[in-house]
Amino acid sequence: MENKSTKSPKPRQRVIKKYPNRRLYDTDTSSYITLAEIKQLVMDNEPCAVVDAKTGEDLTRSILLQIILEEEANGTPMFTAPVLAHIIRFYGHAMQGLMGGYLEKNMQALMEMQAPLVQGAMGNNLFQQMQEQMQKQTEQFLGSFGLKR
Repeated sequence: MENKSTKSPKPRQRVIKKYPNRRLYDTDTSSYITLAEIKQLVMDNEPCAVVDAKTGEDLTRSILLQIILEEEANGTPMFTAPVLAHIIRFYGHAMQGLMGGYLEKNMQALMEMQAPLVQGAMGNNLFQQMQEQMQKQTEQFLGSFGLKR
């Protein structure tokens, strides 16, 4: 039996309620917030969940996807059309779970490398090389499943 006193406490999750009128209500601040403010919570590593105010259904993923969609539509997109097409092809594919894990592990690796990047330890050229290497690895990974550019 595990000793509960040795467990580290789970960070408290901020709850955002989404109402039928599409408004988002932050239960911590007792005020309505915008998608931009939810994006800032994510940027600040603030654990949060978005739930339907009426049903309690977890809407976090759809809200995060909506933020990504807005980011992709404004400014410089992160995902090219071929990358998005590759991702779509994995839905319903036997390797869908593997692809999700692969992307998650690569994102975690990038996050761990972010601190040196922010501190200027890596120049733009080195960062460019890292991006190119990750692109090659992803193409090789996708090619192993018969998915090519």
